[in-house]
Amino acid sequence: MEYQRHSSQFKEAIVKRYNQSNMSVRKFAQQEGINLSTMYSWHKQFKTSGINVSKTSSSDKLSAEEKFSIVLETATLSEIELSEYCRSRGLYPEQVKGWKQACITSNSAVPATRQKVTLERKADKKRIKKLEKELHRKDKALAEAAALLVLGKKFDAYLRENEDS
Repeated sequence: MEYQRHSSQFKEAIVKRYNQSNMSVRKFAQQEGINLSTMYSWHKQFKTSGINVSKTSSSDKLSAEEKFSIVLETATLSEIELSEYCRSRGLYPEQVKGWKQACITSNSAVPATRQKVTLERKADKKRIKKLEKELHRKDKALAEAAALLVLGKKFDAYLRENEDS
């Protein structure tokens, strides 16, 4: 009889944690202190038994608000406290650090974007003012041309009247 060192629940938990990680099999096995070939065989065992072992991260299921909330909750924690927090929620400290960096990056990009929009608005207002001025000038020119045309017709009509009489 073969001695079974780990329970199937333990193996399944390890495989699920691997699937939720963003690590290679080698790195994960090294971190967990598991032989690489053992890790491959456990993965294969659960894959063939029908248990879902697709590599989907639990963090993929979190909304942006939840990620931001986690960043706020962990902002004042030390490395050890952060690790404990992440372990209790099935996360990795690198994920939380990445989310924090994303928050910082997105917030630092806002002023630049806002400044760009402001400059574009100023340019648009200037262009609109210029176009309105040009339109007003053309309206005046058209009105003048129409007035000259009407006067010309009236003058021709007046001359014909004088010739007939």
